[in-house]
Amino acid sequence: MSQYQGKCFCGAVKFEVTGAPEAMGYCHCDSCRRWSAGPVNAFSLWPTDSLEIISGADRVGEFHLTEQSYRKWCKQCGGHVFTDHPAWGLVDIYVANLPDLKFEPALHVHYQESVLPIRDGLPKMKDVPAEMGGSGNTLPE
Repeated sequence: MSQYQGKCFCGAVKFEVTGAPEAMGYCHCDSCRRWSAGPVNAFSLWPTDSLEIISGADRVGEFHLTEQSYRKWCKQCGGHVFTDHPAWGLVDIYVANLPDLKFEPALHVHYQESVLPIRDGLPKMKDVPAEMGGSGNTLPE
């Protein structure tokens, strides 16, 4: 079984994730863009129980803008580490924090909010797949 280690910007929070991600892709929603301070956010979604905080759990801060996303960061450096999605039983571990993970994006979500069009041939979901409570509708590149 694969294991990947990650950490926050300063290294105070260290974590490990085991197995394989359920999905990988790009999120274009306003919330992710503002949180990541970038035009798009690369995500990897994992079953919640596959994540273990190895050190620095007491340094993890949490913010709930909505009940769908519990954003986590290091209280020491401010580095963003992951986001819990309790309704889905998944955790989004930011791809940049998993340096050994081969990023293989399969789709774009919330593409209707995109400020950076990306023409890569991947499906462009209006919101999220129907299996996750979205419309399941796609948009043209």
